[in-house]
Amino acid sequence: MKKYLVAGLLVWLPLAITIWVLSSMLGAMDGVFAWLLSATQAVLPETARETIERLRHVPGLGVLVLAAGLLLTGVFAANIFGQWWLRQGDRLMGKIPIVKSIYSSVKQVSDTLFSSSGNAFREAVLVQYPRHGCWTIAFVTGKPGGEVATQLPGDYVSVYVPTTPNPTSGFFLMMPRADLVLLKMSVDEALKYVISMGVVGPGGEPAPVAALPARN
Repeated sequence: MKKYLVAGLLVWLPLAITIWVLSSMLGAMDGVFAWLLSATQAVLPETARETIERLRHVPGLGVLVLAAGLLLTGVFAANIFGQWWLRQGDRLMGKIPIVKSIYSSVKQVSDTLFSSSGNAFREAVLVQYPRHGCWTIAFVTGKPGGEVATQLPGDYVSVYVPTTPNPTSGFFLMMPRADLVLLKMSVDEALKYVISMGVVGPGGEPAPVAALPARN
């Protein structure tokens, strides 16, 4: 009985988690779409509000509208005219107290992570953490800069050590380059290895099981 229960769990668990993640994303997008409809209703005449209210109950329409909005925004940002307006918007956001610190920080991180010319998460490495003799997977994010770089003698790099099974939290370390072991696996393979807690090896194959010696 236990064998069959575990076999059934292994079949349905990945599907259930995938559906849950997609449902959460769709719910968030529909929430943004509902907020946009509410804001639109406030400025439209009474005759048009009934039509807007019907759109609120169309399933999946929010996802299509937001996807189209992202596509149009990307087309707008890819030309010279759009880039000029984006620079004006960045300049305006940079003059608003409190908002400028949050906006500039998020923009720098997002530009670094998603830019094709950036160095963030481009290499997977092995580092000794949290003590000597214990190894874990980390990702190179760049090199220390500013005052921090002047206080670190030698060749140092910045690395991110993710936690498992949730890699969105972790630790930021600055380590000598000589202490890193460069891996040939891709970043995606390394992330799968971390998320699976070492169960899924590089290439998607199950990791070999190591038998521990019995303690006397």
